[in-house]
Amino acid sequence: MDSKRSSPVSWRLLPADPVRRRMLGAAAAAGAGALASAPLLRAQTGAGDVVYVPTPQVVVNRMMSMARVGPADFVIDLGSGDGRQLITAVAKFGAKGGRGYDLDDELLRQAGENAKKQGVADRVTFTRQNMFETDVSAASVITLYLLPDLNLKLRPKLLAELRPGSRVVSHDYNMGDWRAEEAVTMQVPEKQVGNPGVSYVYLWIVPANASGNWQWKLPGGQPVEISVRQRLQEIEVRGTAGGKPVNVTLATMRGEDLRITAMVDINGRTLRHDFTGRVRGDTVEGTLRLFDKVESSAPWSAVRTGGKAASIDPPAGAR
Repeated sequence: MDSKRSSPVSWRLLPADPVRRRMLGAAAAAGAGALASAPLLRAQTGAGDVVYVPTPQVVVNRMMSMARVGPADFVIDLGSGDGRQLITAVAKFGAKGGRGYDLDDELLRQAGENAKKQGVADRVTFTRQNMFETDVSAASVITLYLLPDLNLKLRPKLLAELRPGSRVVSHDYNMGDWRAEEAVTMQVPEKQVGNPGVSYVYLWIVPANASGNWQWKLPGGQPVEISVRQRLQEIEVRGTAGGKPVNVTLATMRGEDLRITAMVDINGRTLRHDFTGRVRGDTVEGTLRLFDKVESSAPWSAVRTGGKAASIDPPAGAR
């Protein structure tokens, strides 16, 4: 999303339920074309008495570069305003297309006009719809500029609907305990709201679900049994190889990419094994690197056993 609305500090709103106020304001908020920063505008239909503030173009550019937007990407902006995020994604970074959602009719009109001016109207569309009622499964990149409580409300939806490996990039606000893969602080003199002169940009990569029990075999035939506990992209791995405990020294998940480094007893010698692979449903396909007197490699595959994967982002009461 490329604009912020309804800050309880910086903007005055009409008396109303505060949560609904923020939801309507943020769902309708957006930014201004792939153009220079626009002056403040008052939101129109469906947004309530809130102020629209565009994201500075330098921040939009950084969001696109952090998300590594390219020709294979379809970008969805939740709160597309006058279209600056999507127009930039397509016109400057070569994304194949995009879709923006907003509740403000005037900003939707501006977005369509800006897309025509930039020659990308055939690849981006703008629709009046609440972001919580929007199917985001087509996106490989999501852009946001929402208040923290809205980011947290959206988090389960993003994790449930987006494909593993999809990127989520946000201006100024994080997603609670979902640790960002990248975070930068930018000096932006033209920014006059929030923390004036400073912008924060966060990137998350939707993780595959690797939780549960897994089995595979080493090149010598020794069976490996691993148990994975996962919370968002953080994983804890324990297991045995050939009936003996393995010492897991590294376990990481980035999108679909799983890496496990373990010290494994092979015929009385403890050798380092690096397992790297891509999680696809209940299977992993990748490579084993074995560090003996010389390094060797072999194909590696694993299968999840013992039922369905657990939730990687359970409700707070269930954690």
